[in-house]
Amino acid sequence: MTFGSSLLAAIPGLRHAFFTREGGVSSGIYEGLNGGLGSNDDAAHVAENRRRMAERMGVAAGQFVTVHQVHSPDVVEATGPWPTETRPRADAIVTRIEGLAIGVTTADCGPILFADPAARVIGAAHAGWKGALTGVLESTIEAMEKLGADRGSIVTAIGPLIRQPSYEVGGEFVERFLDADAANATFFIPSVRAGHSMFDLAAFIRMRLEKAGVLMIDDIGVDTYADERFYSYRRSVHRQESDYGRHVHAIALESW
Repeated sequence: MTFGSSLLAAIPGLRHAFFTREGGVSSGIYEGLNGGLGSNDDAAHVAENRRRMAERMGVAAGQFVTVHQVHSPDVVEATGPWPTETRPRADAIVTRIEGLAIGVTTADCGPILFADPAARVIGAAHAGWKGALTGVLESTIEAMEKLGADRGSIVTAIGPLIRQPSYEVGGEFVERFLDADAANATFFIPSVRAGHSMFDLAAFIRMRLEKAGVLMIDDIGVDTYADERFYSYRRSVHRQESDYGRHVHAIALESW
């Protein structure tokens, strides 16, 4: 039902989970543990799936919070739970509140979980190509620092995401990255299709974290497109499905 990071698992008083689609009540194209509030799945099924995830995280369903993601570099601080219908528009959450699970939803984009064990500050970021390129990782680190974290002490885990063998992009996509920094060429290799390349999102995320001063990085190494245990936006498009499920990946400070 979940994957974990050995680095995060070694931190006392911390819970985290990268959820698969196993163990849920959704059916059809959403079969499994769909946590996507923005999907067209039965709302009661999504609510039950999220309740199960909250239980796995050791919190009540109301203490399991996510944001309305918009592929931005924006971060919010969670000082307590918020109503689902008025959740903030952002792509990362930070907190120092115990017993509150913060999470991000993904279906190919990168879920990144953060923790400073000494400061007891945690974060969760949704890093697709746009968020990673425009600074969501750096924004998350800065927001954690405002709560007392030290970036040199932050431990991170890169969760299941679409990997380079599955991530074909066009020339305009590549140009966008090269315009930002010519050194980004290292994250692309030629595709078998002329004018296309294969993008290494995980390596790009790792580079951005390292340049920001975060060096304790664990990469789960799972490809959401190739692994049927995960939802994949790109796979759903290739199969001409009408919609797709979303995972929630979360982290929480246990009450001491």
